[in-house]
Parts: sequence; C-alpha cells; structure tokens
Amino acid sequence: NKPDEETNSDKLRRVPDLIIRHILQLFSFRKLWAFTGPGFLMSIAYLDPGNIESDLQSGARAGFKLLWVLLGATIIGLLLQRLAARLGVVTGMHLAEVCNRHYPTVPRIILWLMVELAIIGSDMQEVIGCAIALNLLSVGRIPLWAGVLITIIDTFVFLFLDKYGLRKLEAFFGFLITIMALSFGYEYVRVAPDQAEVLKGMFVPYCSGCGPTQLEQAVGIVGAVIMPHNIYLHSALVKSRDINRANKKEVKEANKYYFIESSIALFISFLINVFVVAVFAEAFYGKTNMEVSLQCNETGSAHSELFPANNETLEVDIYKGGVVLGCFFGPAALYIWAIGILAAGQSSTMTGTYSGQFVMEGFLNLRWSRFARVLLTRSIAIFPTLLVAVFQDVQHLTGMNDFLNVLQSMQLPFALIPILTFTSLTSLMNDFANGLVWKIGGGLLILVVCAINMYFVVVYVTALNSTVLYVFSALLSIAYLSFVCYLVWRCLIALGVSRLDFRGSVQYPPTVLMDEQPEFDS
Repeated sequence: NKPDEETNSDKLRRVPDLIIRHILQLFSFRKLWAFTGPGFLMSIAYLDPGNIESDLQSGARAGFKLLWVLLGATIIGLLLQRLAARLGVVTGMHLAEVCNRHYPTVPRIILWLMVELAIIGSDMQEVIGCAIALNLLSVGRIPLWAGVLITIIDTFVFLFLDKYGLRKLEAFFGFLITIMALSFGYEYVRVAPDQAEVLKGMFVPYCSGCGPTQLEQAVGIVGAVIMPHNIYLHSALVKSRDINRANKKEVKEANKYYFIESSIALFISFLINVFVVAVFAEAFYGKTNMEVSLQCNETGSAHSELFPANNETLEVDIYKGGVVLGCFFGPAALYIWAIGILAAGQSSTMTGTYSGQFVMEGFLNLRWSRFARVLLTRSIAIFPTLLVAVFQDVQHLTGMNDFLNVLQSMQLPFALIPILTFTSLTSLMNDFANGLVWKIGGGLLILVVCAINMYFVVVYVTALNSTVLYVFSALLSIAYLSFVCYLVWRCLIALGVSRLDFRGSVQYPPTVLMDEQPEFDS
C-alpha cells in the first residue's frame, strides 16, 4: 500500500469516532441545558400537597398495588404536556391566547371562568399544605389559622424572586424540588420498603383483593396527577426561549429538547411520588387506629388523640401522615416530612400564580401587574380556608382536599379538549399538526381520563347523602355536560369530521406566528 492510503484497519479504528460524532450531531447537552427550565416548573404540579396526600392515602389503603396507576397517569401526563409544549413552540402563542382567537365570546368567557376555578382550587390546596407544614414544624405553636395567614408571604417571596429573571426563578424551583427529593427520599431510606414489592406494584397492572376503596383511590391518583391549569402553564412557559419559528428545523429541535426535558422532570417527580407511596405502603398498610394510638402513646406523642382506640383501618392525610411517621420513626421523620410538604406548597403556589397570569392575559387580553394578580388569587384562596381553620379542626381542613380534587377534576375537559383541538389544526400547526395516530390516540386518551375523573366526581357527590345537593348537582350537570359537548363538537370538526359542521359556522383561519415573549426575562 501507498503511505497515504487508508487501510481497512484504519477505517475500523475510525468507526467509534464517527459514531460519537453522529450522536453529538443528534443530541447536544448544551442545547438541552438551554431548554431546561419550563419542564421542571411544569412538573411542580405533579408534586403539590394534593398529590402528596393522594400518594400517602394510596399507600396506606392499597399498599404497593396502585403504583402502576401512578406510573400510567404520569406517562399520560407527559403525552398531554407534550401537546401543550408543541402548541407554544410552533405558534408562539399559549393555549389561552389560542382559545381567545378561535372560540366565540360566550364560550371563551365560560372557559376562562372554569380554568380560574381550577387555579383557585389548586391555590387553596397549597395554602392548606403550607399551613399544616408550619403547624407540624412548630409543634403546634403556630395554629392552622396563623399558618394560613403566613402564606400571604408567598406573594412577596414570588414577587421578590420574579424581578431577578426567569432563569434564577427556575434555579429556585430546582432547589425546592431537591428539598422534596431529599426529604421524601430520607423517609424512603428510613422505612426501607421491600424493593421487590415496589417493582411488582409498578409494573404489574393488577390489584388483587381490591374493592371500591382501592378503586376510588386509583381514580383519585389520576385526578391528582393530571391538572387542568398545568396544560395552560406549560404552553406559555416554552415561549421563554428565543426560537426562530420561520425555521422548521429550529422548531423541530426545540420540540425535541422540550420533550426530553419534560421527560426528565416528570421522571424525577414520579420518583418522589413513589417515595411517598412506598413509605406508607410499607409502614402503615393494614394498620389499625388502635395500633397507631398505642405506638403514639408509647413514644409520648402530643397527637395521639388523633387516632381513636378502635380496630378500624387507619386513615391518613398530610397532617396525620407526619404524625404517624413521628410516632413510628422518631421526631426527625416528622420534621423532615413537614419540610417536604412546605417545599411542595411553596413551589406549587408560584406556578399557580404564573398559570393565573397567563390565563387572564390570554383569555381577556387583560394585563394586570403580578402583584395585583397574586393578591387577588391568594385572597380568594385564603378566605374560605381561613374560615375552616378558625372554626373547625385539622380534619375539616385536610378534608377540603377531597372537595378541591373534585373541583379540579371537573375542569379537566376544559384544558384537554382545547389542546387536542388546536394541536390537530393544520391551519394553526402547519407541518407539526397531530397525525392520525395522535388524533385517534389523543382523543381516546382524553376520553378515558375525563371518564375516570367524572367517576370520581359521581362517587364524591353520592357520598354526600343530601337530596338538595343531588338536585343541585343534576341541574349543574346538565349545563356542564352541554358545554363539554360543545367543545367536543368543535374538536371533532378540527379532527376532520367536517360533516358535523352543519352550517359551515366553525372556521379555524390560519394564524400568524407570534414571536413576542411573555412578560418574564428569558
């Protein structure tokens, strides 16, 4: 061979370098880092106090048997968040803005009110979580009503951090997620659940010996994980990065990295949720009030009166959950649990504020200052919560979570149906519109999720045992279902069932791509 000729062995040696170079062209950690942030802010909704309570109740009532439901709900949530992110990336508009441009005035106003109800309900759960955490950390010295009032400080914390730009706020959220991971991870290591049972519960979709209680809990998991306002939030957060929407390659790349980032963020949130479920499944599944009461008396707990001396199955919430951890695993377990709950409440209240801001601006073209927006929503959330905290006990306060989960479950169609509608429109999404598989699969997915949540609502209302409430619920259901049917009708037309447009009144005109950024420093 001539000296300058490349031999076969030389070519083979270069293969690994070529493969690495090709991989680097397909994926860049630097670009992933540039797009990292919105997905983690979005993932906070999967870790709010309502989710944590659903997790611990799942573990205490069903053991490890419903972990596969949590996994499935998280995967469904990821697919729905993908649609939300794609809408924001491709169009430069978030979901509320698109609704404003394509729905008539009356449906648009009703839609806005429904989403606002979901945001207020979520904010109330965060207030409750923070108040309970402060009460546990202070060993009862800070009463619940005072804890509710202290959460007003969240307003000023948010405004203080927000002025320093989105990137620093994203870093703070990362810090709070780390606190939750360490707090609930400590509980996981301390309790040391059976790993084989954890894996079996996660990957074997079966629930042996389960009854109505476990079924309701499974439905509650889906309702707690998939949050309506989070779809609106994620579609807006992705606008914080500068993307040339006239460049198809750049838009495709942004969609790819946002999906990877969201997958990582939701994987971390899933692990944290698993920590909570597994801790209560291992330590408290099948326990009776009597067993817990005796243990708390032996350890000298000041909260032993929470558990009546009977042989009924233990029922826990985020307050009792901390107490029983303290009784069985020492005071450190209680305080670390409370720190995790406080981090969950603090972080989710800020993402709720962002959601409210984008929803109001998008639906109404109304720009309020962040101070006014936070003050309004926080006041609405605090007032009813404060009344319960002052005149009732902690059981009634934590019991509000069930009602708030029902409230948010009812609002779910008002996020899922519009996001499927608009991401399926070629006139809006161009080459990035949903294909046939996504249209059919997404429609079936949303149908299943909404049906599960409606079952949860029916179970809750039935348990009230009040004829007046039954009649009121029936009348409300007629109006509610009529509006849902209207949204489904428009969605089916967008999916391609044009013959449903009897008079040609439903038109989705092409939308000019928007490049303006939301009001935060990118």
